[in-house]
Amino acid sequence: MPPTARFVASFAAEPPQEPLPYGQWAESLTAHFLAACAQASSDDGSDPGTPGEISWYPDRTWGGRTFIPATALTDQGWEYFGYVAFTAGTPESEPADFLAIADLTEETAERNPDWRLDLSDEVVGAWRGEQGHQAEMTLIWGVPLVPNGAIVTAELADLAVDQCELIQNRFTLLAPDNYRSDYLEVKLWTARGELLARESLYVEDDEDNTI
Repeated sequence: MPPTARFVASFAAEPPQEPLPYGQWAESLTAHFLAACAQASSDDGSDPGTPGEISWYPDRTWGGRTFIPATALTDQGWEYFGYVAFTAGTPESEPADFLAIADLTEETAERNPDWRLDLSDEVVGAWRGEQGHQAEMTLIWGVPLVPNGAIVTAELADLAVDQCELIQNRFTLLAPDNYRSDYLEVKLWTARGELLARESLYVEDDEDNTI
């Protein structure tokens, strides 16, 4: 195989290792996430309301840190979104160095019935490439809003750089973005490899990403 012309990190994060959080582990993560939610505020000072049940997403581990994303709708129709990150434990130790990040949005799937993918994203680090170019390592999580999906990929300039099988209809990706003027596109596939939906992280209002 000849050398590649596009040298960029691909499949850098570990695939999900655990089931979605439940029981005491979910309670511990919830405490961290709600504390982060309490620090978040709307841009215009509006009251976003109280977060309801938290939806957890598959874990991804990169650079020695495990990231578990989360979303929670509020009683005012807003959505908190973010993640809890930590250093994974060993058989002799518990997870440590917890960090929780949360933000707010009014743009929810309930208010956008035309969406085919409900995505959230957050830059969690950087990857240095050739000639001083740098990629933003970006955590992406969400749910498909169309049926029959099985796996989700992240593509950079048509090169697959990460993928995640749906777990309880949820997915998490961790991939390089904004590298050499290329930006990630998220694609939803059936188990037979049929494309169901695609969405850029940089969709303009007048763009159409339907299939």
